[in-house]
Amino acid sequence: MTQWRLRRASPADAPAVALVAGASFLATFAGILDGADIVAHVTRNSSPAAFEAWAQGSGSIVTLAEHADGAAPVGYTLLTLPDVPIPGDAHDIELRRIYTLPLAQGTGLGKALLARAIDDARALGRRRLLLGVLGRNARARAFYERNGFAMAGSRQYRVGASLYDDVVYARTI
Repeated sequence: MTQWRLRRASPADAPAVALVAGASFLATFAGILDGADIVAHVTRNSSPAAFEAWAQGSGSIVTLAEHADGAAPVGYTLLTLPDVPIPGDAHDIELRRIYTLPLAQGTGLGKALLARAIDDARALGRRRLLLGVLGRNARARAFYERNGFAMAGSRQYRVGASLYDDVVYARTI
């Protein structure tokens, strides 16, 4: 039985998306990245105001995953205009974020969120999906590679006061 449902987030959903964004980033990177960097990153990049702007922006789509019982937020994706250091064109879009809370992991939610992001990107006329991931995040990298992504480059990505090495992936859609 599906334990969640997906829907496009509206600006009114920004506080819920920000909550799951902060919680999922913390759950993913606690013990891997510096705690102060995590807090600074979430404060700066996952505020309700940021998600409100993305939800109403014409070049972005926020999808919210909700628990089937009570509609608590348990995951989300964010599609935006690309901000990765690889050659691209107007047919590219970036899957800037895809996260689930630990209670939803292993339920197929990650794969469903990715499929929805691909469908949404195609509906916008995009032909290639780009994303960046922490280079040493073997679990996430394996997920993307199993789902047809190939390395397209690298970058350094700032989280708080620290720089981390990311891998940039691409997938034709």
